[in-house]
Amino acid sequence: MTDQIFPEPTVGVFIFNPSGEMLLVKSHKWPGKYVVPGGHVELGERIEEAAIREAKEETGLDVYDLKFILFQQFVYDTSFWKKRHFIFFDYACKTDSLAVELNDEAQEHVWVEPEAALRLPLDTYTRTALERIIAKK
Repeated sequence: MTDQIFPEPTVGVFIFNPSGEMLLVKSHKWPGKYVVPGGHVELGERIEEAAIREAKEETGLDVYDLKFILFQQFVYDTSFWKKRHFIFFDYACKTDSLAVELNDEAQEHVWVEPEAALRLPLDTYTRTALERIIAKK
């Protein structure tokens, strides 16, 4: 089954550069799909702090101007490499840099216009949040 006792709160970080392009990464955890950087909220950490920390850990980018997009429920979806129950809290934010330094969780990255990203193979959760971002423009 799973080693989880409770759902895990996680953050997804939609990072936009000064040109309005967003960062997508490919990770072995989401086979064949583009996703955004993100990860677990640590015990005692505010969700916004987790978003800033995860962006820095996974991309080397400093981010600011966080805006909440939505939350999503992920209950044992087979699109992830492990059986997990997550609660996603997705944020859009800005960076002033293009110099991405990926950690070992991502194999490649791309900066892309939001509308063009919809033509890429995205996981359904990234797609849902991105569609919300585009609709709010």
